[in-house]
Amino acid sequence: MEVYDAIHTVLAVREFQDKPVPESVLNKIIEAARLTASSRNGQPWHFVIVQNRDTLTKLGALMGSGPYNAQAAFAIAVGIDKSSPFGVSDAGRAIQSMVLTAWAEGVGSNWTGWLGMPEVEKLLNIPDTIDVIAVVPFGYDTKERTGGKKNRKALSEIAHREKFGQPFA
Repeated sequence: MEVYDAIHTVLAVREFQDKPVPESVLNKIIEAARLTASSRNGQPWHFVIVQNRDTLTKLGALMGSGPYNAQAAFAIAVGIDKSSPFGVSDAGRAIQSMVLTAWAEGVGSNWTGWLGMPEVEKLLNIPDTIDVIAVVPFGYDTKERTGGKKNRKALSEIAHREKFGQPFA
């Protein structure tokens, strides 16, 4: 799948089949995160890949915004070095790389959580120097989807040429 096609069709997936994702696809997803550009090449991220069903179930119970982590084939907790001034934006880029890579491989996902997850950090033995900013569950969607209707603002509402207020389109 071409990159633009992945961006154009990707959807948030919140219901997963009870079906494992091949290790080769998992490796591709995490490698996409590792290869993502970061500010000053700081790479302030850490990724904890969770495949154990009991741990996934516990994550699902802890994630108010993502109880479906419990049904995922695997989840990736994304942490950032607290000392990095660019950690949030860099990790966000890495998460998007993972989401798009997964989608191109037929695997769905969705960002869950947002900072302030001490229970998740404790469960995954995250050191005090790292903040978990998200847990991203991955797996095969229970529905057959090739992409959905995106409810997005018109380009003329959000894009400006040269100065704010001068329409791009």
